[in-house]
Formats: sequence, C-alpha cells, structure tokens
Amino acid sequence: MVKKKSVCAALLLTVWGLFSLHAGDVATFVDLGFSPDGKVYMFAQYGVQAATLRPWAELFAVDIARNNFVAGGRLSYIHDTAAVPGQDGAGAFYRLISKNTSLAENHGISYLAQGQLLYVALGGDALAPAGSPIEFRDFANGASYKAALVPQVEGSGSSLRSSFHINFERISGNGSRKSYVAGSPQVKRPQVAGYRICKVVLDPRGYSAIFVIEQKIQNETGSGYDIRYMVEALPL
Repeated sequence: MVKKKSVCAALLLTVWGLFSLHAGDVATFVDLGFSPDGKVYMFAQYGVQAATLRPWAELFAVDIARNNFVAGGRLSYIHDTAAVPGQDGAGAFYRLISKNTSLAENHGISYLAQGQLLYVALGGDALAPAGSPIEFRDFANGASYKAALVPQVEGSGSSLRSSFHINFERISGNGSRKSYVAGSPQVKRPQVAGYRICKVVLDPRGYSAIFVIEQKIQNETGSGYDIRYMVEALPL
C-alpha cells in the first residue's frame, strides 16, 4: 500500500511538473459564419485565464475585402469571478454574443452559412517545418490548393515580436494556376512565438478564403504559452 501511494504521488508530481512547464490557457475557436454577400465573416474565441481562472471571450467581425475588422467589430468580455471547476469558459461567450446580437444583425450574418471547409489541421501538421506547404483539394469542383505559412520571428523574452504571410496557390480542374499572398507581414505582433494554419474555409459563394490561424503567445509570467486564434481573409 505504501508503495502504491508513493507511485501515485510521484505520478502526480510528474504531471504537475509537465503542466507547469507548459502552463497557459488554450482558446476554443467558434465559426459564426458569413454575410449573404460573402463580404463579412464572423468568429469568436473563449476560454479560462490560466492565472486568474476567470472565463473570457472575444467576438470579431471581419471585412473580407479589407482583411480588417468592420467598425465596432472587435468585442471582448472577462468575467469578474473565477470559473467553477470543470467549466470551459463557454458561458462568457454566450454572454458576449447575447449582449451584442446587433453586430450579427447589422451585417446579416447567418450562423448556418459557415462556408465550405477545405482543410483542417491534424496533430502532426504542427510538426511541419516553417514555410513548408500544406496541400488539399476541393472535390466539388476538382480544384486543388497549396498553402505555406512563412513566419518572421525576432527577439526573445519581452522583446519577442513576429509576423507572417501565406503563399497560396489554386490549381483549377483544367490545370490553370493562380497565386496569392495573404496576411500582413508588416504587422509585428508582440509576444507571439509561432503560428500555424488550423482551417481553411471558402465563403458560400466561393469568392474568398478564410485562414484560421493559431497563435502561440508567450504569457505574462513566462511560464508557458497561451493559444489564441485569428483569421486572415483573402478575396479570390
């Protein structure tokens, strides 16, 4: 019995040590759909802060042509008390979206118009070298795609900053090719240590692509990384 207790204690300490090395909070991404004309895309993310255990949520509406937020299209909420054990922060998201229904209404966002999913990352994709392409197909029209996220990271610690762009190529069913560059490489994001493409979605009319990007952000304590999401919009 003493031996079993010792083994259990050792396992708990090992697990806690691993958790401490990678301490941080991981956001949940929510796809909220497009406007009927495919000009605006809406998404959200939510979670629980690792340091305070307070639920939080963020809501975004993106002007696809500008690859930027619409006016008033970036909203956030942090709850004033810690989450009950077992909660994932979804309550903060429900509160935020219910208090800001006008944002979706003003732009005609349909939560059911989530577009056509072209690509979703698997666990192994995170291990691909920076700048290496991912390839995927649109079986509905025979097109195929290549996308390569190219990061630029500089500095370390409090001076860490980074940016990226995405080289994107569409090969139609008849073999013709068209190349694009997505992203804003001139924007230097503080404390972001890395990026990866998590999803690629076509709007319901097929006029634009949305890249859902995972950001690995160094947290304030330096004890690990938080995971947050952003999107890059690309008119086609």
